[in-house]
Amino acid sequence: MISVVILGAGNVATHLFKGFSKTSEVSVVQWYNRSLSAIQSYESIVDITNDLNTLKDADVYILAVSDDVICELSSKLPFKNKLVVHTSGSVSVYDIDKKHKRGVLYPLQSFSKNAEMDFANVPICIETIDKACFPILKELSLSLGSPIKRINSDQRRVLHLAAVFVNNFTNQLYRIGHEITESEGAEFDLLKPLILETAKKVQEMSPFKAQTGPAKRNDKKTIKKHLKTLESQHHKDIYELLTKSIIHTHGRKKL
Repeated sequence: MISVVILGAGNVATHLFKGFSKTSEVSVVQWYNRSLSAIQSYESIVDITNDLNTLKDADVYILAVSDDVICELSSKLPFKNKLVVHTSGSVSVYDIDKKHKRGVLYPLQSFSKNAEMDFANVPICIETIDKACFPILKELSLSLGSPIKRINSDQRRVLHLAAVFVNNFTNQLYRIGHEITESEGAEFDLLKPLILETAKKVQEMSPFKAQTGPAKRNDKKTIKKHLKTLESQHHKDIYELLTKSIIHTHGRKKL
């Protein structure tokens, strides 16, 4: 059995704890966070602490914390030559203090603390400096039921960047769509089948081939009507920017 200490209490840390708690192959022996109140509700099922000097011995220490504290926290860990990994998509593996064996366990998914998560739908990207550390991180990931991929820092960096486009930016577009429908009392729920179908298409074909709409067709009349309908200049700017991007991608003439 692999013993694990989790450090941090955010969305990723919480879901990792819940995931590991369901498997017999991993034991979370301790959960650390600066503020105990954030993990207090779990004290009956796992040892919790806010003191780094009381950290228990474990096979792996997982830093599921904000990107900007990974370096500092790893340097404060009161031991050396242990396997310490972070879960960030954008932070270098070398940001972990060199006194440790260093690695990355990057779950490529959007996490919300109160939403259920099926790790079978969470690819985990693994990176290690020492090749001998890879098998234990592979076993950790497989215990969750996750598909795994060994990647390097450059690949992880661009995956994280692409994830911002396909997840964070797309979600913001959903929000704008919600604002637009609300402005006229239309039901945003009517768009949900379209959202699902759009996501389904890119499972079966490339995003390039899946593209449809007025910009793809270079339908200037419809584009002008849409721009006239939009009341917010902010929404107009986004519409024009994305329209120009689609036109550029599909080789149409400029507006």
